[in-house]
Amino acid sequence: MIPQFRAYPQGNASTRLIQADLRVCSGVDICQSMLDTPSNRPALPAEIARRRTFAIISHPDAGKTTLTEKFLLFGGAIQMAGQVRAKGEARRTRSDFMAMEKDRGISVSASAMSFDFMNKGTNFRFNLVDTPGHSDFSEDTYRTLTAVDAAVMVIDGAKGVESQTQKLFEVCRMRDLPILTFCNKMDRESRDVFEIIDEIQENLAIDVTPASWPIGVGRDFIGCYDILRDRLELMDRADRNKVSESIAIEGLDDPKLAEHVPAALLEKLREDLEMVRELMPPLDAALMAEGSLTPIWFGSAINSFGVKELMDGIATYGPEPQIQSAEPRQILPEEPKVSGFVFKVQANMDPKHRDRVAFVRLASGHFTRGMKLTHVRSKKTMSVTNPVMFLAADRELAEEAWAGDIIGIPNHGQLRIGDTLTEGEAIRVSGIPSFAPELLQGVRAGDPMKSKHLEKALMQFAEEGAAKVFKPAIGSGFVVGVVGQLQFEVLASRIELEYGLPVRFEQSQFTSARWVNGDRQAVDKFTEANKQHIAHDHDGDIVYLTRLQWDIDRVDRDYPDVRLTATKEMMV
Repeated sequence: MIPQFRAYPQGNASTRLIQADLRVCSGVDICQSMLDTPSNRPALPAEIARRRTFAIISHPDAGKTTLTEKFLLFGGAIQMAGQVRAKGEARRTRSDFMAMEKDRGISVSASAMSFDFMNKGTNFRFNLVDTPGHSDFSEDTYRTLTAVDAAVMVIDGAKGVESQTQKLFEVCRMRDLPILTFCNKMDRESRDVFEIIDEIQENLAIDVTPASWPIGVGRDFIGCYDILRDRLELMDRADRNKVSESIAIEGLDDPKLAEHVPAALLEKLREDLEMVRELMPPLDAALMAEGSLTPIWFGSAINSFGVKELMDGIATYGPEPQIQSAEPRQILPEEPKVSGFVFKVQANMDPKHRDRVAFVRLASGHFTRGMKLTHVRSKKTMSVTNPVMFLAADRELAEEAWAGDIIGIPNHGQLRIGDTLTEGEAIRVSGIPSFAPELLQGVRAGDPMKSKHLEKALMQFAEEGAAKVFKPAIGSGFVVGVVGQLQFEVLASRIELEYGLPVRFEQSQFTSARWVNGDRQAVDKFTEANKQHIAHDHDGDIVYLTRLQWDIDRVDRDYPDVRLTATKEMMV
């Protein structure tokens, strides 16, 4: 059964979703009519409308990176998908490009990939961002989510909703991102499907509608019934890089079902689907666009099963490039002039060249190589002569890019997280936060003669957003702040690998840091009186280092004109 979509109120009363009947639409028309397009806005140019920019989020080990690999496989970007835990070359996943990621089989840095995907005669451009699942790297993930229009949430069929999934989901909720869900590892022993859906609805407070339904579980898992298109999808366990076999079915009473599905499983499938249609809402594009409903697909990423259906879902139901919030006005994707913002900086992606690449999400316009763009923070014009498109660490020169795309701009430190690039207009993209660190440690170079090198390395990582680096007003040395303990290990390993500098982190007397805001005179008086607690971050902003909560309470009491904040907007 294919759901019919009615007009739903969205925002104010004058804005209505265009009515869509999926039976008469095809290709981009589906997306055009289904998406949350207010009637007073023109349709997007075809090149922009075919873009889908999304992030993959999940708890560590739910199968995010494996799913990314299969996306690339089905998009035709790679010939053989790497696995995170495998032998030899098969283990080299594309999205984990750092030495540490390859060794440990975890993602510690967000990576971007662009590739084409054919769906119903339309060639879509997918811009996919694989994010670290580990909570110690949540700030990188948070910033990444400011650069995408939708998120794919991966859930482990045996474990359901885990703690990190919940945290990342809260971030998506704050940004009203539409979410598509993929329940992975169905070929292993997993929980009851209704139980998983129930848990998502209760823990994440979002309605769920199944887009497919698993047949069997664990060893008995043979495939899925595609609810949206009335098709039977069968899994091939022998070849992991093969697209599943698809059989057209005329409803659940079709005799063809009995030829492929064992009687006991078929009976259970019919019972389950009857309950689904009675109890669960149909897929409604308006509710999905506002983030209150998520469609769920079931499958097994490692066996390439269910992935193609999920990609079809992203193409059909995923949002086109959206309006970007900025100061003093919003940026519309269809504007002819180019604008974009830096959401991530990655140093030393290629250790052979001390390079630094700024990841830029284009918010509007049609960008071409060699364009001159204004760097809004410094008011300088920069010529973008060698922009790159990514396939994780592999990159190629980008001759052109459109709103929705993610490009890399190699630079020597001019571009920082939160910077906006435009064709002259002074607009600044807002909403990219920097969080106060939760752990602070002092850092020393193994060789005291190399402290200058250490300063350079630390500043580079601070600009990348990998850590906060504070220079205390009194004494020498630096205090490094991070969100989680694992980040210290990653930093030490990267400084040694990329700069040839062994370093050691040591206990600091301080436990947290707050940015100091307020009237200039009040701040000067405050810093003069509290010199032993004052430091500056890599942007030169004043930071108050604290030992106890009492320190913060004391400032609130004694200096009413000074504000201490735990976040800083990364917009200079």
